[in-house]
Amino acid sequence: MWQQLKEDIRCVMERDPAARNAFEVVTCYPGFHAVLLHRMNHWLWQRGLRWLARFLSLFARWFTGIEIHPGARIGRRFFIDHGMGVVIGETAEIGDDCTLYHGVTLGGTSWEKGKRHPTLGNDVVIGAGAKILGPLTLGDGCRVGSNAVVLKNVPPGVTMVGVPARPAGVRDGERQTQREATARKIGFDAYGETQNMADPVAKAINAILDHIHSTDQRLEEMCGAVRKLGGNIKEVEIPDLGDCGIEDEPPRH
Repeated sequence: MWQQLKEDIRCVMERDPAARNAFEVVTCYPGFHAVLLHRMNHWLWQRGLRWLARFLSLFARWFTGIEIHPGARIGRRFFIDHGMGVVIGETAEIGDDCTLYHGVTLGGTSWEKGKRHPTLGNDVVIGAGAKILGPLTLGDGCRVGSNAVVLKNVPPGVTMVGVPARPAGVRDGERQTQREATARKIGFDAYGETQNMADPVAKAINAILDHIHSTDQRLEEMCGAVRKLGGNIKEVEIPDLGDCGIEDEPPRH
């Protein structure tokens, strides 16, 4: 229990740069409060104290603005950022290391009993205002853009945008890591590849990031080859693009 509590605090610290310390997370973060109360309510639900679990979940909703049915199953290191208006239904299942932003709905589309809410794999990120509806499955590593409406199963690593949601790209592990590193270097955050931009723009930006990375590699190889041949190449500092204040050590050629 204590280990899980520490993980919940740590995941907030890692994913929200505004979180300054653990005390602030415990006292000021409604997303953390909602998850903590849900874990207690889910424990009561599993032991047959269902009215009490529902009543306490109503209190949690009043207190945090986040509605989580006590029957929902939530994995480890789950983070709800801001959280107001988040709704998670009874038969929803959420894997480890998932992140939801405010206004997200994991809802059902049927009045029939049984499985009627979404299942999220591990490391899924759902943008603000998105709606995931029905007993569908989002695979590991999926990203859902803000205000998207997902109505069908999503394979692992796919980014979904639009209404109804459509695939906007696949997160190729090595290439995506490379893009994110280059993006941080020049002050651009390619969140989910499509968070704050239209799909064609995201693809163009990703192509630029790939080109920058490849060009940087070729320059390093060329400088190394010239030095081996006895050439004297003066090392100079290359300024950061846009002077964005990134503190990383500038590359040398």
